[in-house]
Amino acid sequence: MKELVVVAIGGNSIIKDNASQSIEHQAEAVKAVADTVLEMLASDYNIVLTHGNGPQVGLDLRRAEIAHEREGLPLTPLANCVADTQGGIGYLIQQALNNRLAKRGEQKAVTVVTQVEVDKNDPGFVNPTKPIGAFFSAEQRDELLKANPTWRFVEDSGRGYRRVVASPEPKRIVESEAIQALAQKGFLVIGAGGGGIPVVLGEEGDYHSVDAVIDKDLSTALLAREIAADILVITTGVEKVCIHFGKPEQQTLGQVDIATMTRYMHEGHFPAGSMLPKIVASLQFLQHGGKRVIITTPECLPAALRGETGTHIVH
Repeated sequence: MKELVVVAIGGNSIIKDNASQSIEHQAEAVKAVADTVLEMLASDYNIVLTHGNGPQVGLDLRRAEIAHEREGLPLTPLANCVADTQGGIGYLIQQALNNRLAKRGEQKAVTVVTQVEVDKNDPGFVNPTKPIGAFFSAEQRDELLKANPTWRFVEDSGRGYRRVVASPEPKRIVESEAIQALAQKGFLVIGAGGGGIPVVLGEEGDYHSVDAVIDKDLSTALLAREIAADILVITTGVEKVCIHFGKPEQQTLGQVDIATMTRYMHEGHFPAGSMLPKIVASLQFLQHGGKRVIITTPECLPAALRGETGTHIVH
């Protein structure tokens, strides 16, 4: 039986810089992602892809803000921006993969718009800290608060006011059963984009979206657990994880066991805004039945799966 691999692709792999924000630039970047994934398929894995969407959601929010300011059009809720970017980025990846697979007589990439359940009592909702969207003047902030009394804003280093939302812990991938069934049928599934659309369960058992941002790596690890994946791959900007990063004693990590990586984490080697969520997600996956986690760059992914590079966290 083929091993099931869940691969997290960062949103910055698709928008690499401010000069590469157009759909045309994103489509070109996605082709490189597709080529890497095809190498993995050639190695006979079943694959589920997740992806980031931070830059893309930022663009969607800004478009809505400008349209609101200039034409009075309604603002787009954050959850809808997440859904829109799941579809848009998924479409680009799906098309790039299926165009290549068609040459082999196959077309089996599919995107699943994915909701992720969070707890409405998550402490993150009491003290939201995740900044989203543009900077506003005090006057603009006051106007937005009149129209949206539940919104929160923080002043950001003299640059203006920025909206902040919660970053709650993911509790359940609503569409995980569908994603698992598709993967078992041999489909290459793109799901849980941007950490998923955050939803809470109402009193009557129905879901309602909430304004929040779920960490992509935590959602990916949860999805990997729920669909019983064998391997979790998290792509990032470095070929291998380091301890003592940026110091003379910097050391790259090859194969590391859970206990050692946990110790490094508690010693504070991994910054909260970058590598720490990836390490937390990795350990959660392994502690709930996963076999292996690989952390590396997208370009090194096929070689890492062959054991030639990357950081491998194992039992």
